[in-house]
Amino acid sequence: QVQLVESGGGLVQAGGSLRLSCAASGLTFSGTTMGWFRQAPGKDRDAVAAISWNADNTYYADSVKGRFTISRDNAKNTLYLQMNSLKPEDTAVYYCAASFPFTRARVVSNPAYWGQGTQVTVSS
Repeated sequence: QVQLVESGGGLVQAGGSLRLSCAASGLTFSGTTMGWFRQAPGKDRDAVAAISWNADNTYYADSVKGRFTISRDNAKNTLYLQMNSLKPEDTAVYYCAASFPFTRARVVSNPAYWGQGTQVTVSS
């Protein structure tokens, strides 16, 4: 079965950085669109960033453009999210997700697979 296991979350001060990782198994990682979503308390789960199977295409939510970078290592079946200049409003549970269509402007539909999530807390 498909497993997506996130790591790298934690507590950081505003302005700091974190790098999330997602180890994937049970799917053809090198041929699958991957991405990160997040959900803050009392809010919907929103797309943060997405990357095509060959990394040629990416999507970023407006709120993270210029601060977050999504990348992947197909040899290691691992997805990353480098988060810089973190803000308190970035506080959320971050979920790794797989297999969904997207454009540079938006995520088109929900992912087929989800990880369990990792908490990111940014203090002011």
